[in-house]
Amino acid sequence: MKWSKAFIPTIKEVPRDAEARSHIFLLKAGFIRQHQSGVYNILPLGWRSMLKIMQIIREEMNAIGGQELLMPALTSADLWRESGRWVDFGNEMFRLKDRKGKDQALAPTHEEIIADIARNEIRSYRDLPQIWYQIQTKFRDEPRPRFGLLRVREFIMKDSYSLDRDFEGLDVSYELHKKAYTKIFDRCGLKYTVVQASSGLMGGSQSEEFMVISDAGEDTLAICDKCGYSANTEVAEGKIPEESVPPAHTKREKVHTPGIKTVEEVSRFLGVTPKHLVKTLLFVVDDRMIAILIRGDYEVNEAKIMRKFGPSIRLATPDEVKERFGVSVGFLGPVKLDVDEIYADFSVKTLKYAVVGANEDDYHLVGVDIQSDVNIKEFGDFRIVKEGDLCPRCGNPLKVRSALEIGHIFKLGLKYSEALHAYYMDKDGKERPIVMGSYGIGVGRIMAAAAELYGDDNGLSWPINIAPYEVEILELNSPRTGEIAESIYKGLQESKVDVIWDDREASPGFKFKDADLVGIPVRIVVSDRKVKNGMVELQIRRDGTRKDLKIEDSISYVTDLVRRMKKENATG
Repeated sequence: MKWSKAFIPTIKEVPRDAEARSHIFLLKAGFIRQHQSGVYNILPLGWRSMLKIMQIIREEMNAIGGQELLMPALTSADLWRESGRWVDFGNEMFRLKDRKGKDQALAPTHEEIIADIARNEIRSYRDLPQIWYQIQTKFRDEPRPRFGLLRVREFIMKDSYSLDRDFEGLDVSYELHKKAYTKIFDRCGLKYTVVQASSGLMGGSQSEEFMVISDAGEDTLAICDKCGYSANTEVAEGKIPEESVPPAHTKREKVHTPGIKTVEEVSRFLGVTPKHLVKTLLFVVDDRMIAILIRGDYEVNEAKIMRKFGPSIRLATPDEVKERFGVSVGFLGPVKLDVDEIYADFSVKTLKYAVVGANEDDYHLVGVDIQSDVNIKEFGDFRIVKEGDLCPRCGNPLKVRSALEIGHIFKLGLKYSEALHAYYMDKDGKERPIVMGSYGIGVGRIMAAAAELYGDDNGLSWPINIAPYEVEILELNSPRTGEIAESIYKGLQESKVDVIWDDREASPGFKFKDADLVGIPVRIVVSDRKVKNGMVELQIRRDGTRKDLKIEDSISYVTDLVRRMKKENATG
């Protein structure tokens, strides 16, 4: 491709509202343009990269026996109602009615549709196992789209599904996907970590995420540098460091705290640390109201609470608290609290002189012994792990880091096959539910993750396997350089190298800035000064390496270099 004929609308200024590194550079380099909030046009350079990502995915999925299909984005509400997710998905699901008034959904994922195909087509144990996958547009009504392709409402995803006779078969399919994913992300040139994760609305018994450490990530990970433990903080466990913090109040009594509600305000007013405070949070689950206690320096983990009590649980509103107990939220406490049940996080288990709300506006109780003064039904892990908590495996202090998800694998088990009656006949003629797994990869997220990881202040620097082009010929205009640049361009094309030739009539400085911004891995600079000496200059975008090549050797040298770089990229 000649740059003069290509559509590469680079811009020099940082776009308004672009925060993440990937968002800024993908806009500036002409890879994407926003259509509306959370919805993007993928321009030619961006689509070339995404096609290469998709090809890598296809190759590795086919290698484990995956069969590609295509399922509809427009799906009947009937299937979602059968599984229960018509309600459970909440506002993230795009819902609409067709002209006949029938409810439809733009699919955020395809477990129900796979189960529907399976129940209509799978009859015998001889039909299993199966691995089916697609690369398809998905839709989720993200409440706060941001960071370009990282948090969007429409996106391209590879989702695959395993169908097995039993859980032993699911274990095999799960491991096949895990190995395939490592190969995919290695070939895409990403640095990533695999972490324990929550299954969320997908359900199932086991779940792992493939994460790229990035400040733009919407997830947080707890990581142990010593033993390698890593988990999304939605599921991460951490031991509470043993600390001796002398209590400020050893006698139980009611203290006037006028207008003082927050942990920080109460701590300052009473001369205690947040570790002495116990927060009382009220939740509504079905027709019951329960309280969960957590130490003042921790935050409640809603994902853990949902796993314990079910997806219908919700935090009680301030109005509900006021109506039932006659007290504002900030002064609610667990002593003699009239709720159905009280649960407590392990963080409060040993507190003998705690500060809690007094169940009366403008008052707190000090010197409370949590175990003897409060009727607790059960202690559990209900908190978000924080920096400095101890690794549950080796006791080393944990680090907490932001990360973005590029892949997620789930052991679904029987959730969808039982709900939609996707059964098969075993060897003995007995009807059994198909055991399912679900596995997703965000195609646009891989491109965005590479943009987050690599590059510099001047622009992008693509891993060669997913770069829109492998080589850029940068011609610095003169009659002599044009002829040499064209001969190298044609020679590389004949050698099956993916090359773009910047043949524009523009200043060298302008071309170099665009080259740095777009980030093609290998650059051949054809300048009048070098050509006079029978040479061209090779430049590597990632590390700035420069090397003079004889014109007659340049095609073979660069062809071999690209092959080596692609091989090294694929093996990490």
